[in-house]
Amino acid sequence: MGAPDRSPATSNSMQRVKVYRLNDDGKWDDQGTGHVTVDYLERSEELGLCVVDEEDSETLLLHRISSDDIYRKQEDTIISWRDPEYSTELALSFQETTGCSYIWDHICNAQRNLHFNSLNNDTFHSMNSELRELPAIELSTLPLILKIVTESGITDQMRLMELIVANQDFFKKLMDIFHICEDLENLDGLHMIYKIVRGIIMLNSSQIFEKIFGDELIMDIIGSLEYDPEVDHVQHHRNFLKEHVIFKEAIPIKDPLVLSKIHQTYRIGYLKDVVLARVLDESTIANLNSIIHANNALVVSLLKDDNTFIQELFVKLKLPTTSEVSKKNLVHFLHEFCSLSKNLQMVQQLRLFRDLMNEGIFDVIADVLQSPDKKFVLTGTDILILFLNQDPNLLRSYVVRKEGIPLLGLLVEGLITDFGEEMHCQFFEILRCLLDSYSLSGAAQREAVVEIFYENHLGKLIDVIAVSCPSEGLHTLSNKIGRSSVLKNQSIVKPEILSNLCELLCFCVLHHPYKIKSNFLVNNVIDKVLLLTRRKEKYLVVAAVRFVRTILSRHDDDLVNHFIKNNLLKPIIDAFIANGNRYNLLHSAVLDLFEYICKENLKSLFKYIVGSFWNQLVQFEYLATIQSLKVKYEQCLEDFSTRGTTTNVLDPRKRIEERALEKEEEDYFNGERNRNLYLFYVMELLQVTLHEVLSLVVDLLTMMMKMTMRTTGHPHENNQKQWMKMKDHYILSG
Repeated sequence: MGAPDRSPATSNSMQRVKVYRLNDDGKWDDQGTGHVTVDYLERSEELGLCVVDEEDSETLLLHRISSDDIYRKQEDTIISWRDPEYSTELALSFQETTGCSYIWDHICNAQRNLHFNSLNNDTFHSMNSELRELPAIELSTLPLILKIVTESGITDQMRLMELIVANQDFFKKLMDIFHICEDLENLDGLHMIYKIVRGIIMLNSSQIFEKIFGDELIMDIIGSLEYDPEVDHVQHHRNFLKEHVIFKEAIPIKDPLVLSKIHQTYRIGYLKDVVLARVLDESTIANLNSIIHANNALVVSLLKDDNTFIQELFVKLKLPTTSEVSKKNLVHFLHEFCSLSKNLQMVQQLRLFRDLMNEGIFDVIADVLQSPDKKFVLTGTDILILFLNQDPNLLRSYVVRKEGIPLLGLLVEGLITDFGEEMHCQFFEILRCLLDSYSLSGAAQREAVVEIFYENHLGKLIDVIAVSCPSEGLHTLSNKIGRSSVLKNQSIVKPEILSNLCELLCFCVLHHPYKIKSNFLVNNVIDKVLLLTRRKEKYLVVAAVRFVRTILSRHDDDLVNHFIKNNLLKPIIDAFIANGNRYNLLHSAVLDLFEYICKENLKSLFKYIVGSFWNQLVQFEYLATIQSLKVKYEQCLEDFSTRGTTTNVLDPRKRIEERALEKEEEDYFNGERNRNLYLFYVMELLQVTLHEVLSLVVDLLTMMMKMTMRTTGHPHENNQKQWMKMKDHYILSG
């Protein structure tokens, strides 16, 4: 029944109902079952209730919604009223309570619209009319303005934004009314202004944001949002921003635009994250974030182009007369300045960081890392990480200089220092980035950093691990180390630090294989790291196992022989045995090590592990990995005995050595399931060898025949052909 060319004011979701009419006897007559909707009546601008029969689509009820208080909701499923046109009682009985609530809400909304229309305003006269102009901004028109802002359709919202942007005095007048309501303690007016301002912000217009976030209006806008009707008490956002938020100027900023954008950015962030955090939608939040990012980019861009400002900043940082508090404020400013530079374009970021390096920022960070204030040190490491994320070669080029070498030592010292807040993870990341061999540029600088690290600092890290582990020979070891400062602090080295040290060593094994080989063999690094297996923390034992697994992945025979010669796998086997049948990370790590040895067919390690520790490992023979290790060991023994026998039987000229199996073929024939093929291959090899012996005999007979021919002078052609045929036969059969 609704007008086809207009959209209804509300959703037309149909709800199933029974229609009842009160008869003259006072009983309710069932008029039929159908679906009810709220829609515009035909040839009318008014809303009504329409019930259509569910079987034949006939209209069961058509009722114009009245502004009078005639409707009643009963028992959550019944809406009844007295129809003034027909002077009769009507009722709708809903199948579901949600359907009843849905229609009841829209009846109430339609009644409110009728009440607002009674204000006799021609600007917003119907649900689908086009908004022509805004009403005058007065206390009496606040209900109408609220209706326009909160109930406009998409078309009217676009027109509303245009009108607000065009009206230069709209927000000024609205804020004047806000102050009047606040002075009079008019809560109804304040609640309406809150909804109006919130609704305007939800329009998500960048032009409107530019107006309301200006210096003149922003605090009043935030003040109007203190009167949320859904909150029991008034918020005090303005008081917080004025009295509790302190803007610290490490260096006086003279540009008023920069100051304005800094204040504006903070206030927009506060409005987004605190004032309207629970009501903003994703698109509005994204738009506000864009404004914040644009402001940050402008601030950083203006400051970086101000050479006087940057120079004054670093001069003050380097002055010995600068107080500790001022220096901290300056470093915190630098940290925030570098962080905000992410809003710049990549080329501008790189130029900025290079300028900061030339001004001496790394000298400043070196001083910061020596501070007793651990949070202050954290700020310094954050700045270094920002530089590494931008271009690691900037920091590398500094630490290889004479004046920069101490900074690398401070980073190593920070890695083994307990900061209480797991800051050693940041030092670990910085060192790993500096030593990374996979970076594409700065090879010479990277190699120089690696050289300095291995020559001056790696030994100290190894010593920290060694003296932090329980050992019967600790006194002897400490004498060899000769580092009293390390020994003095051994009791306070946190397990997390030892874990990071082990992780860094694994990183070095993968990235610097030639460096670690000589260093590990000469300085007994592996022996010292394996002392971690005596720690009570299981994850440190696992770290030691992972370290061994990483070394074996290099497939270096010298390192493997070093393991066997010095019995270095014994601590791991002992830890595995002591762990017993507990299925934990240590159990899995050791089995993974054994599986890797089997997979890579490291024969010398088969013999070493099974030959030396089988009496201890036999209790775990039910595990598939241990069984595989034993099978591999037995195959090695069989292969060795087979090779010995074959060597004694073969041709004395040792041509069998030229026919030795390739490594890939050995791997193939070593499998349990291919042992028959292996035997067949040996038999075939013996056949080839026999053929070679026969070939030698044929060669000898041929030589004798030629000698006979030379002696008699009459070749025996038939015999020669017969011999040659016999020789050919043996060659082809090979």
